[in-house]
Amino acid sequence: MLNKVSWQQALLSPRAHGCWYAMLALPFAGWVWAVFHDALGANPAEALSRSSGDWTLRLLCLVLAISPLRDLLKAPVLLRFRRSTGVACFVYASLHLLCYAWFDQNLEINEIAKDLVKRPFIWLGMLGFVFMLPLALTSSNAAVRWLGGKRWQKLHRLVYVLPVFALLHFYWMRAGKNNYEEVWVYTLVLGVLLAWRVWGKGKTSPRS
Repeated sequence: MLNKVSWQQALLSPRAHGCWYAMLALPFAGWVWAVFHDALGANPAEALSRSSGDWTLRLLCLVLAISPLRDLLKAPVLLRFRRSTGVACFVYASLHLLCYAWFDQNLEINEIAKDLVKRPFIWLGMLGFVFMLPLALTSSNAAVRWLGGKRWQKLHRLVYVLPVFALLHFYWMRAGKNNYEEVWVYTLVLGVLLAWRVWGKGKTSPRS
């Protein structure tokens, strides 16, 4: 019991949040290091695009896992890390979108528009990003006060729609290479997390 109390108290420390921010920034720091050390392989653009997409999915899983972990570990302190994790997920999604728009399409709006029509996984990814945008823009305490608690909570239930877009985007992207192993792993993880919510085990608001 003492150990449980002590680690929860440690997570309440301001330093704990600083350490968490640093951990969330590690993938980006790794990319910066790789760029300057020419360690991104033969196709750096593809490596950055793929890695940023992978980290977006991983952080989405983590955002949805925080409430179940809070209940299983009886550790309400974990909720204080959900908002920063959600914002980090949006940042990596933005980087993923930037990699596509810059490296694949040279920031040409007409080419991006054509690609949206031609490839389903592109518009699914874009749609997922559109759903993430209001969540990121209303992630502050000021936004909660402005919207009111109930409206804020209703808006942030959009987080449970994001896995659908993310998985379909990933599935269709991998369909071209007939490589679905990671798709099924993420489907299983996100499916379990969403099922936990639907079955009424998550009694908290989706605040992130």
